[in-house]
Amino acid sequence: MEIPRHPQTRGITLEDKPLLDRLFAELQPRVSELTFANLYLFRKVHEYRLTLVGDAVVALGRGYDGSAYFLPPFGGDIAGASRKLLESGLTLYGADDLFLACHLGGGDGVEAVPDRNNFDYLHLKDEMAQLSGKQYHKKKNRVNYFLNRHRHQVEILNDGHLAGALALLEEWGRVRTEIVPRGTTQGGSVQGEIEGAAEALRLYRELGLSGVVILVDDVVRGFALGERLNRETAVCHFEKGDLFMEGLYQLLDREFSRLLFTDCTYLNREQDLGEESLRQAKLSYHPVELLAKYRVRKI
Repeated sequence: MEIPRHPQTRGITLEDKPLLDRLFAELQPRVSELTFANLYLFRKVHEYRLTLVGDAVVALGRGYDGSAYFLPPFGGDIAGASRKLLESGLTLYGADDLFLACHLGGGDGVEAVPDRNNFDYLHLKDEMAQLSGKQYHKKKNRVNYFLNRHRHQVEILNDGHLAGALALLEEWGRVRTEIVPRGTTQGGSVQGEIEGAAEALRLYRELGLSGVVILVDDVVRGFALGERLNRETAVCHFEKGDLFMEGLYQLLDREFSRLLFTDCTYLNREQDLGEESLRQAKLSYHPVELLAKYRVRKI
């Protein structure tokens, strides 16, 4: 389906995957939003729309607070398309330092505000997979606590796991929405996460996602789903488990890193959205980089 020229737009469909995959392969992005699966799975919650600005494919979207923005263009005259949309009054979300340097003259004529709640956490996969050394002693203890108490299997996601994974997700969502009210910004992100994860499970083959599943007594108690982000980095989009099973999430983290995307050096574990407990959990894995993302406006 043809992408209309700005200001006309259209929604994202599965038929866009070959084109966007090719553009992202050429772009080699570092920020976690820039994959086809991420755009497709969050197309409703962020109201993603595609448009052509010059020869550049651009996604327009909205934040959880309803504010309009555009993501870094996917190819073509990236600088020209960005300037044109900034001149029109739109905000650019998701620009990293390299984008600012390469396409916006290092920030001349624009205001680039770091968005800490949306910084991506970049980790060394080998560290996540091995949990070696004193800094990971507590993580390893929690994994061992789980292993010593539960008869479990770790398996690569397949169709036979889907019903169990969806049931687990439903229960995870019930517990989380009791903790975070739906009417809040964080509540909106939780609901979007539930809907996106459910569709990711149902369409994991079509979207090119890979996953690991942890079963306890043959019941799915945890799963993690991700894909390749660039040549040297994988990204984990979803990680869901029984919130009352100690050590399960640490085992999920380890097994995702150990079993999947074994030729990648880094794992991008996305953002914390300003949720303090999630921030502390991600920081406890000692990221090698907090990948800064900026909201950019014309001055």
